[in-house]
This record gives sequence, C-alpha cells and structure tokens, in this order.
Amino acid sequence: MKYLKAVTISCLFVLTSLSFAMGIEDDPILTKVMGAIELRSTDGANPRAWDIEAWMGQDLNKFWVKTRGEKVAGKTEKSELQLLYSKAITPFWDLQFGVKEDLQPKPKRNWGVIAAKGLAPYLLEVDASLFVGESGRLGVRLDAEYEYMFSQKLILSPEVEINAFSKDDELTGTGKGLSSVEAGLRLRYEVTREFAPYIGINWEKKYGNTANFSIAEGEDIEDAQIVVGMRFWF
Repeated sequence: MKYLKAVTISCLFVLTSLSFAMGIEDDPILTKVMGAIELRSTDGANPRAWDIEAWMGQDLNKFWVKTRGEKVAGKTEKSELQLLYSKAITPFWDLQFGVKEDLQPKPKRNWGVIAAKGLAPYLLEVDASLFVGESGRLGVRLDAEYEYMFSQKLILSPEVEINAFSKDDELTGTGKGLSSVEAGLRLRYEVTREFAPYIGINWEKKYGNTANFSIAEGEDIEDAQIVVGMRFWF
C-alpha cells in the first residue's frame, strides 16, 4: 500500500502542477466515475462482480483509479486496485502507467503497470496492460469490447479478456503462459445515458498450469454463467 499511496500523491501533484501551467479556465479539471456491477448465476453460490473506474484530470492528463473483483457467498475471492497516470498521445489513444495491487487471492501481489487504452479500427475499445511484478514476474492482459447499436437505447456488447504470465505463482493459483480467457455478451437498455440495466452470458476458461492448480484445489476450470447487472456513469 505504500507504493499505491506514493503514486497517488505523485499523480495528484502532477495534475495540480499542470492545471496551473496550462490554465484551469482553458482546460478545467473534470471527473468521471463509470462501471458495472452484476450478479452471475451458477450451479453453486451466485458470484457478485464489479468493475469500476474513475478519473480526474484535464483533456490530455488524467489520474485513474480502477477496481474490479468478485464475491462469492459474502467472501471476496478476487480483488484488485490500480492507480494510474494517463497521458493522451493521439486523439484516440492514452498511454497509462502506475501500480496495481492484487488484494485477493492471498498473498497480495504488487505490480508496476504500463498500459495503452483507446479506440482501435472498427470502433473496437481496447485496454492492453503489461504488469511488472516481483522476482521478474510479468503479466499481460488484453481487454477488448465492441458495441453494436440496435437503436439509440438498445446496445449489444461482445467483450473478451485474455490473461498470460511469465512465471508460475502457485500461491495465487496462476501459471505461466496463457492463464485464462473470459468472454461475454451483454445486452443493455439505456434508460438514460447514465443508467443502463443489462442481461447476458459470461464464459471463462483456465489454461495451462493455472488450470492444473485449480484442478488440484478441486475447482472447475471452465464455467458459463447467466448475468444480470447495471452499467452506470456520472
């Protein structure tokens, strides 16, 4: 947590300095919070998942906070927190760097983060991250999402997430190479632009040593779920 606090203070200092340098009136500091919370239906206890992001900053420079995780039967099984500084390098792409802390599962793991976030051709939203951890551990995550608009309010979102690691970490159940793939299809209805309930399906599969670690713990390596959730921003 010391690393997270240090980066937070540094990012806020950078944003404050930029505000005075660029002129707050010409480029005001803005904020936004966005994310989704959902209930996933499975054979056992139904997981509750969240994926929430918030940023504060100006047009070209922002400070991001990202949190995501999953609870099962009241117990947090997966949880992470990212603190990032974001710099716009093109009209559609931001370069981000900072830190990430995996809070669950135990033991905690700290990572440095370098990421690219933006809009790829064909309006594909991409978030690609490189994680640099202790003892030479590396992790890669690729998130991609597309929005197909049936109307101004009814929107279908296919999305996929791929995770891979350079080394085994048996204590947290992650193996080297391709670790997991998660894909989903969510249909949302925007009651307002800021509030959109949705339904969909979510599929996840573990691979390689990550799958082997799960099998050793008596866990499933593949799961398909029906999801009900809410997407929001303000």
